[in-house]
Amino acid sequence: MSILAKLRLEKYRIDRGALLARAAAVIGAVLLGLVAIVFAQSGEFAQHVFARAFAAYPVLSAAGTPLVFVLVVGLTRRWFPEARGSGIPQVMAAGHNPAASADGPLISLRTAAAKFVGTIAMLFGGGAVGREGPTVQISAALMVAVHRWLRVPVNAGVIIAGGAAGVAAAFNTPLAGVAFAIEELAAAFEQKVAVLVMAAVMISGLVSLGIAGDYVYFGAMARHLAIRDIAVLAPVIGVLGGLAGGTFSRCLVAIATSERRPFVLARTHPLKVAFACGVVVAGAGLVSGGASWGTGYETTRELLSGGQASISFGPAKFIATLATALSGAPGGIFAPSLSVGAGLGQLVSLVAKGEPSGALVLLGVAAYFTGVVRAPLTAVIIVMEMTADRAMIIPLFIAALIADWVSSKVCHAKLYHALAQGFRAAHVKRSGS
Repeated sequence: MSILAKLRLEKYRIDRGALLARAAAVIGAVLLGLVAIVFAQSGEFAQHVFARAFAAYPVLSAAGTPLVFVLVVGLTRRWFPEARGSGIPQVMAAGHNPAASADGPLISLRTAAAKFVGTIAMLFGGGAVGREGPTVQISAALMVAVHRWLRVPVNAGVIIAGGAAGVAAAFNTPLAGVAFAIEELAAAFEQKVAVLVMAAVMISGLVSLGIAGDYVYFGAMARHLAIRDIAVLAPVIGVLGGLAGGTFSRCLVAIATSERRPFVLARTHPLKVAFACGVVVAGAGLVSGGASWGTGYETTRELLSGGQASISFGPAKFIATLATALSGAPGGIFAPSLSVGAGLGQLVSLVAKGEPSGALVLLGVAAYFTGVVRAPLTAVIIVMEMTADRAMIIPLFIAALIADWVSSKVCHAKLYHALAQGFRAAHVKRSGS
């Protein structure tokens, strides 16, 4: 074969590889957009079923919650250990060794299916879980699967793009998907990764837009604060959100990594912990009149619109979300954290009389969410896109940045990064590398 023929063959292989890579990204983004819609609708159905059951038989429904926790946690730990918890730490761990992870359980379709079913089961049982973190893991698994089917090499960019598109599809917030990839999923954000992330986010967003319509997650809001109020209230809510969110993260990091005896015992008796957590969630649900069950979406939307909820909503939601997360069951903390933040903002509004309660609730959402995940840019963008409220951007950034700093003093390790270490260690041990 002549040199010219070899060069042509090599060019053909490069062009064919690039075409397949683009096709894999498009197909993967379309699939994950469709799955995200099905996941969202299934989650809403599960919550409505439990809500109706609780309204008719409150004590009986609450009594079933610990049993659901034990069943889901037991099955997950026995058969699908990589499906426990949020799903975001698994994606981060997989991104550190993409070639090996493509064949491993962290982001496999088997794990993704277990995450889907486990999260829905938790919502059927009243667990305070969200679907956004699980959507990240499911979306990354789908993106990787499509690349493997088309025999396209899997790199970190593929995993990051899948996860970021999952955030965008779950919340209908494209910019937040890109921001989340920058702040959390990508340790080193390169130009090639940026292009792939934005392409996947755009396509998944178009799929969601075409099927679910042009909706704003919490509905369009129009809130504002006077300059003097911003100077006082935004920092106060930022401090409170950082303290509460940092405490939440510190508890999760401790039960996952601490070598102190109580935490070691908890890790060696997961089903007992799951039952105890289920009892706590059931108690919170009964005490709050059902406000702490599920994601808390409806109550949060009501508060953001200037409405009212029981003052127990925020504290009860915090307890229920923490207990659910500590149980190790599949399920995310994004949506429940937004609800806890809304409850925090409501409590501040009871003290700050005369101020628009919806604006304070919005600040509470951004501050507490930042305190938990330590991603202020993502928090501000996601809140803006979910409410279409641009007038609050300055106070949102003030609250988020202060919450990030305060949270770092309460919990030195970033939540998802700390949890990802455990999955990375387990993956390395399993692969023997």
